[in-house]
Amino acid sequence: MKPNRAPDGASPKHAQGYLAGLAEKGFGAEQMAGMQRIIDPEKSDLFDVLAYVAYALPRLARAERATTAKVTINTHFNAKQQAFLDFVLAHYVSEGVQELDQDKLAPLLRLKYNNSIADAAADLGRPEEIGKVFAGFQQYLYRAAA
Repeated sequence: MKPNRAPDGASPKHAQGYLAGLAEKGFGAEQMAGMQRIIDPEKSDLFDVLAYVAYALPRLARAERATTAKVTINTHFNAKQQAFLDFVLAHYVSEGVQELDQDKLAPLLRLKYNNSIADAAADLGRPEEIGKVFAGFQQYLYRAAA
């Protein structure tokens, strides 16, 4: 029996593992993008499309998901972290869920901080702290509204 709602607060590792599992079963990035185009244009997150297919949940546009998450993000992170996360969210809204991959962290830092990782570290802390902020905020994107 299928649950009637999608799981809350998926972590980036969980999401990547889920997508990898789908790819092993023949549902790779190309197939997922095709399904996303059929169900709703690119303005929806791939996970919204999958929740729609699996659980008949309403789809949210990435912009709506990001706006909703910002309320919680702003209570859990300091001003400098918020500024970076706002930058990341803007890329997520315009480019899609792939902008949240751990592999995108360094390029996003370079882009935000004019190619200076030292400036990023001065604002955001040690690399492991930056990684925790980047991974940690993502749970708020997928948390169900209370």
